[in-house]
Amino acid sequence: MLRIIPLFAIMALATQTSAQPSSDILLVANQGDHTISLIDPASGNLVKTIATHGDHTHEIAVSPDSRVAYLPIYGDSGVGRPGTDGRTIEVLDLPNHTISSTIDLGRPTRPHWGGFGADGHLYVSAELAQAIDVIDPQKRKVVGSIPTGAEQSHMVVFSHDGKRAYSSNVNKGSVSVLDVRARKLIKVIPVSDTAQRISISADDKFVFTADQTQPRLAVIDTQQLKIAKWIDLPSVGFGSTATPDGKWLLVTLPQTDQIAVIDLANSKVSQTISVPSHPQEILIRRDSPIAYISCNQSGKVAVLNLQTWKVDKLLTAGPGADGLALASTK
Repeated sequence: MLRIIPLFAIMALATQTSAQPSSDILLVANQGDHTISLIDPASGNLVKTIATHGDHTHEIAVSPDSRVAYLPIYGDSGVGRPGTDGRTIEVLDLPNHTISSTIDLGRPTRPHWGGFGADGHLYVSAELAQAIDVIDPQKRKVVGSIPTGAEQSHMVVFSHDGKRAYSSNVNKGSVSVLDVRARKLIKVIPVSDTAQRISISADDKFVFTADQTQPRLAVIDTQQLKIAKWIDLPSVGFGSTATPDGKWLLVTLPQTDQIAVIDLANSKVSQTISVPSHPQEILIRRDSPIAYISCNQSGKVAVLNLQTWKVDKLLTAGPGADGLALASTK
């Protein structure tokens, strides 16, 4: 039986906040006003709000040295909808809190997700090109591309060794399996009519993506490259992230303003936790048991204690809070 924790009860326990390093900056992409919020997660104070030059940054990629953040400029619409087609990545100088330059991708691609590979290259999803672009961050130009074999390759996750990548192809309802080193497509795995977001287990054995037509989560076996099973959810899921210890998978439930906590030992939801309106993305710290959850319609980021399963506090970001990233200021 699911245990539902009311939001007012959660906030009453805010004094139990676990210690957080004070040498970090939490970056939040705000779709509603085309800004990036820089927040001190320990104090909750807003450090600065930075306006982007282009329309709608949905996701943020921070360089391994935390000196630079890369902001893919998607365009002014949602995935699969009519609107402008972004073709640039804005480069945010983090020490100086300024956008210092722009990378032109050479064609309209609707770049969405960004992340660094084991080879030091920046990888950015290119929805209109049915690919993942490979960018040299020093030369600041595209140096290669990996075909996904499907339109709307929206979000991507790497295996922990960096050898494979998996893309969620939204309205094609599939997951593409990519060989990162060879820069080639291995397989496209059908999931549903529509699927959203993607995550990977701590041991790399499974990839998870949320069916948008039913309240369930697909569990893909990364060896057999097929759906191994489905996990039932209380409502339609969206973003998901596994805890580093491999025990839990957190899933946002935007329709009910909750987080589902899945026990990966038995593939069942053990509890749900109330958060502000329309949770989107989950970012889990590697150095402490804390998860940040962006809540789109409230402009808040919930700080979830993974030991007590309580929301310790709410951080104020901006309208349409979505993509999250952490940068060290040490």
